[in-house]
Amino acid sequence: MGPLAGIRVLDLSRVLAGPWAGQCLADFGADVIKVEKPGSGDDTRTWGPPWLDLPAADTRQSAYFLSANRGKRGAAIDFTQPEGADLVRELVMRADVVLENFKVGGLKKYRLDYESLIALKPSLVVCSITGFGQTGPYADQPGYDAMIQAQGGIMSLTGVPDGEPGSGPQKIGVAVADLMTGMYAVSAVLAALIHARSTGVGQHIDLALLDTQVAWLANQAMNYLVGGAVPKRLGTAHPNIVPYQSFATQDGFIMLAVGNDRQFASFCEVAGHAEIAQDDRFKSNAARVAHRLVLIPMLESWLVQHDTDFWLSALSAANVPCGPINDLQRVFEHPQVQARGVQMQLASHGTEVPQVANPVRFSKTPIEYRAAPPILGQDTFAVLSEIGVSEAQFACLK
Repeated sequence: MGPLAGIRVLDLSRVLAGPWAGQCLADFGADVIKVEKPGSGDDTRTWGPPWLDLPAADTRQSAYFLSANRGKRGAAIDFTQPEGADLVRELVMRADVVLENFKVGGLKKYRLDYESLIALKPSLVVCSITGFGQTGPYADQPGYDAMIQAQGGIMSLTGVPDGEPGSGPQKIGVAVADLMTGMYAVSAVLAALIHARSTGVGQHIDLALLDTQVAWLANQAMNYLVGGAVPKRLGTAHPNIVPYQSFATQDGFIMLAVGNDRQFASFCEVAGHAEIAQDDRFKSNAARVAHRLVLIPMLESWLVQHDTDFWLSALSAANVPCGPINDLQRVFEHPQVQARGVQMQLASHGTEVPQVANPVRFSKTPIEYRAAPPILGQDTFAVLSEIGVSEAQFACLK
């Protein structure tokens, strides 16, 4: 049993940020009930190809949906109908947490908003995820990951520097604003649960994609706030550490991640240029940052003289952090990834569903992966029977 065994989460969210949070809570042992609209369900059920066919269930699942919904029980309930809203409120009475990502005020007409639910159950934790939050001039506007990456600043930092071939802002290859908001939701929910357990008082978590995106600008945000200069795109390079970027080799690329002066000296020695580490322009990281435009071309000329395997072997032996730039095939073939069991499978209706494991490893309460992502409505009767719905009533509701 996971550390959240006994916690019940009602997941009313769709797409990625909320479902990602719900999946993580399910991984940690919570009983997560995903409520979807009958007939269509979560938007991401249609976001394909690719698809995984489930012949025994006469359906298919999109890879996107499969990425964020394992471990959940699936119930199809139309809460835009009075009877459906009543069922959801009954489920709320047995829940500890509600996750939702509807427009601000969108649940009020169904009496499923925070004020209505907390009146039913004062200890309830409700996490509302929106693009721009519950307040402010943009509160009523929809928010999607790509536009949040743009407005939230990360795209201004990502991509080839101005003036170089292919320059321009770039979106990160996965929906990082959604994913990070989901992770913040997990930690916020856990904190609110601890408070509720000690006081009996629940609360509303107002979580915005834009707030999250700005918050995890991290050192880049502080570079601007402290230094006053607007950070620019540096490609794969780091704004505060040099050398810390990708370099071309004789037959490919490596990522060099020199984090301190000792590692730089070791790198120079491996490269056959130990004297460079004693040059006043390069002896310290601050000096290397200041003389980046002089140093980097020198390193480029050294690294291109040998192939990738040579550099990976020689630099690793000298304890200089470096790595290959792997595509996803190589990622999942990597011996460390395989040894850690990062890729796994869960059975769904006689079909093996590939999954990527949760990275958290608990020593006392290890994660038990209980179920593949549900097909639409697969657990509706089982869930409703727990609140007293009989087979006859279920047939009528259906």
